[in-house]
Amino acid sequence: MNIFETIVVQATGISADNPLVGVLSPRCDILELSEYSHDASLRPRRPGGLSHSERAGLAYRIAKRNNETALMLHYNQLFGVDSQTLADISFDGGDDARLKAIIRHTDLVTINPKAAVIEDVAALPVAGLDNADIVQLSELIAFVSYQARVVAGLRLMAVVA
Repeated sequence: MNIFETIVVQATGISADNPLVGVLSPRCDILELSEYSHDASLRPRRPGGLSHSERAGLAYRIAKRNNETALMLHYNQLFGVDSQTLADISFDGGDDARLKAIIRHTDLVTINPKAAVIEDVAALPVAGLDNADIVQLSELIAFVSYQARVVAGLRLMAVVA
């Protein structure tokens, strides 16, 4: 895999003449594994109770909470009809208890993960998520948060390289 084909490198805007390319190229395997994690988090073969478009909307929301515009643009391209409301950070789920719980949990863990307690996770099955959905939601939040941090870090390194 060419490193310039990866979402992380594309989001950083690193060009082929940046000295950071020499550091990233030998670590292409890490970037490739990140691509696999992206696909597993956003487009699993068995999405369970979280549709692919809901995942894209939540990923956009997480990227927006992390002020990562390039990732927001990427996740915007994956949207389906029902993900547009999830991407709107002023939307709290409305009257839909399931969406309300998903959004609340996603925002909490994205913005202030140390504040999340067992009761926050316990609210998810009450709202209709099964254990597999909770694990997949946690994986999605963790992955996009990781991705945003890698992009931010690489972008900073590219500036000083």
